[in-house]
Amino acid sequence: MLDHVSVGVSDLERASRFYEAAFAPLGLAKLVVRPATVGFGKTYPEFWINLRPDMTMLLPGSGAHVCLRARAVADVDAFHAAALNAGGLSDGGPGRRPHDRVAYYAAFVCDPDGNRIEVVTFLKDG
Repeated sequence: MLDHVSVGVSDLERASRFYEAAFAPLGLAKLVVRPATVGFGKTYPEFWINLRPDMTMLLPGSGAHVCLRARAVADVDAFHAAALNAGGLSDGGPGRRPHDRVAYYAAFVCDPDGNRIEVVTFLKDG
């Protein structure tokens, strides 16, 4: 249903470095660079960061919430570690999350502007 998502950032270069490192374990790369926006994806830009120079720093987790799908638990773990190493804040470490209908494994980070990025994989063992 969704084609792409965008989040606002106050510093395009800082955010671009963060997302390039955090998304590498998921196979997402920087595909488009323009003066005020950068697009990441596998074959086309599915995730955009857009410069909002007047944006003030959000509290961690108070910005957008975007969830990306990973293929395996190891990819979720690698995303979380890469995001923290790139300056993100943990907003829920990698782990199994109980749910009423499905079993899933996820990790949450906040980017340097407070946007909350989740990466999830669904477990086959329920």
